[in-house]
Amino acid sequence: MGRWGAAAVVAAGLLAGTLAPATPAAAIHGAVPGDFDGDGYRDVVLPVPSAKVGDNVRGGAVVILYGSANGVSAKSRRQVVTEDSPGVPAQVAESSGFGQSTATADLNRDGFADLVIGAPRGGTHTGTVTVMWGSRNGLRKGTLLPKPQPYNDLYGEDVAAVSAGPGTRAQVMVGGDATVVFKGPFSSSGTYGSVTQGPVERVPLTGSVALGDFNRDGMPDQVDFGWRRRELTGSPVRLNQTGAPAGAVLEKGNGFIAATGDVNGDGYTDLVAGDPLTPWTPGVDGELGGRVLVWRGSASGIANDAAPEVISQETEGVPGTNEKGDMFGAGLAVADLNRDGAAEIIVGAPHEAVGEVLRTGTVTVIPGRRTGPLGAGGYSFHQNTPGVPSVNETTDCFGTTVSAGDVNRDGRPELFIGAACENRYNGAVFMLPGGASRPTGTGSRAFTLDSLGMPQSYEGWLGGFGIFWIT
Repeated sequence: MGRWGAAAVVAAGLLAGTLAPATPAAAIHGAVPGDFDGDGYRDVVLPVPSAKVGDNVRGGAVVILYGSANGVSAKSRRQVVTEDSPGVPAQVAESSGFGQSTATADLNRDGFADLVIGAPRGGTHTGTVTVMWGSRNGLRKGTLLPKPQPYNDLYGEDVAAVSAGPGTRAQVMVGGDATVVFKGPFSSSGTYGSVTQGPVERVPLTGSVALGDFNRDGMPDQVDFGWRRRELTGSPVRLNQTGAPAGAVLEKGNGFIAATGDVNGDGYTDLVAGDPLTPWTPGVDGELGGRVLVWRGSASGIANDAAPEVISQETEGVPGTNEKGDMFGAGLAVADLNRDGAAEIIVGAPHEAVGEVLRTGTVTVIPGRRTGPLGAGGYSFHQNTPGVPSVNETTDCFGTTVSAGDVNRDGRPELFIGAACENRYNGAVFMLPGGASRPTGTGSRAFTLDSLGMPQSYEGWLGGFGIFWIT
């Protein structure tokens, strides 16, 4: 299947990341909520990468729902950003895929979150990356992060952003056929400190990227994935391969998607990778139905020979059972949902069956723990969870995308779950309110293209479609 194939979907994660606007997104990804207008409430980012823009099929769009004390609404304080919008410097074109990847960070450190938007077929069909700058009026002005030359293809297939401090501690990482890192200082006029491009690979990379400070030295560490190898379930996980002096390929474990966050509350960022495919050869590599791998950060970072903790649906405390094709680990985020200082791992399994309903999808939350193995106390959601405004249907792909953020400032993060295959692949995003100790289905909302006032056709992909081309 090609990277822009159609209905034979193997969905992967998009909306990933942690809670604060200045933290990185994580893989082919969507932005975590960020306060783009500085009113104290985080705003929701809903990508629609195959939206029709005028006569341009699959031009792509990003919908912003601005937060308030009452949360967010599909009917009020809504903004639709396309390449045809005022202030957007990219030229609208058919099949751009504007919004396929997004990331949130206050890059110019002015107190407003900024939104990075990838369009891997934009420009001359080799890709563009746009930064929409936050302001008191929201996202109204954009500049481009120019593609280095020479460059092959799919620039902007994924983006990650972090603003951990002034100068070079603010970074944007761009995935595609080569990985590119922009370092600050950034300005809303479009300037930045430096740019470094990795080599254009002989075989296309997976394209996923993430950022996280694994040794707590104040500088973001870079994560990307090498080209896919047939003997592995996933692609090799690489650290600091682009413009850094001490790059490494992790020797144990592989995957397609990464998220970062402190899962044991020790102050060091940890690396989580999703490896959702069933092994080619059972018992050699990977887990039946998919797995998640966790490498712990430390004062010395992550060693290239470090053994990760492996979590699957057979891990004690994790609900469900390993079954072929579940795609456990295709959606991935790290966020502190219960506010205890140890972040939860949120795992989408978009092809999980619930009862007799095939490929309807589930999302599993693995609580962070200060000591001991992960898995205990795990819990899950699906569309038959009480309060969720839908029902399980065949090939809904619930869990394609996952993210979290507090959009009503009550201190309880909402959980956002994408279902890429809903409504003839037009997609849907479900918002589950934060509860006293974890998100709850009670009071959930569902966003669809219809509720957002956008036309439905076939394959609108609200919430994004991720790296669905993996097979």
